[in-house]
Amino acid sequence: MMKNNFENVDYTLPVAMESEVVRAQFYKKTYATLAAGVLAFIVLEAIMLNTPFIVEGMFTIIGMGKFSWLIVLGAFMGITWYAQRLADNSVDKKVQYAGLFLYVLAEAFIFVPILYIAMSMTNDLTLISQAGIMTLALFGGLTGVVFSSNANFSFMRSILSIGFFLALGTIICGMIFGFNLGLWFSLAMVALASGSILYSTWQIKNEYAANQHVPAALSLFASLMLLFWYILRIVMSRNN
Repeated sequence: MMKNNFENVDYTLPVAMESEVVRAQFYKKTYATLAAGVLAFIVLEAIMLNTPFIVEGMFTIIGMGKFSWLIVLGAFMGITWYAQRLADNSVDKKVQYAGLFLYVLAEAFIFVPILYIAMSMTNDLTLISQAGIMTLALFGGLTGVVFSSNANFSFMRSILSIGFFLALGTIICGMIFGFNLGLWFSLAMVALASGSILYSTWQIKNEYAANQHVPAALSLFASLMLLFWYILRIVMSRNN
């Protein structure tokens, strides 16, 4: 019965228009791929944080001046844009997974400084664990809101686009002019990341096709990492 269901799948249609079996399989693959991405991130981060030349190299770049981190940020954005294109535009699953891994690898590198500082503040993983638990709890709650209701979050696309451009502009100005973005900015970014999770989850439920679980997982992973970054910043600010 299941085999017949999948033989009749039309991969040009949103998964919401497919059978219940196909939808369930798509959701399972998407969240399993997301979990694999998070696990790969943890493994890569553990390796990098225990590799002195990577840690020292990242802090050396940061210490070179206010424009050095802009270069790192620009490189990160370029790599993640390319990774998303690989996942979104290819029909080859190997290429899609390569895009996802490239994105995870880029996130692992960019997280090295903040995680190292968080560990140094308490000499253990306390702050990281707290932020991780809070992130997963909020992510689970937002996911539940989408799947337990028929709310339409498509209106959030334009809001998120404007919000991300404003946030990027604020971050760049902060780097150039040397002002601290502060707690309120972190709270605003948590709200923006939460909105992104709502919208990405709504897309998974309503717009992605049944064979697009990799790009769907990458979209969620990107939002989850953004949420984790700013929740960690908030947790760290409370322990200064």
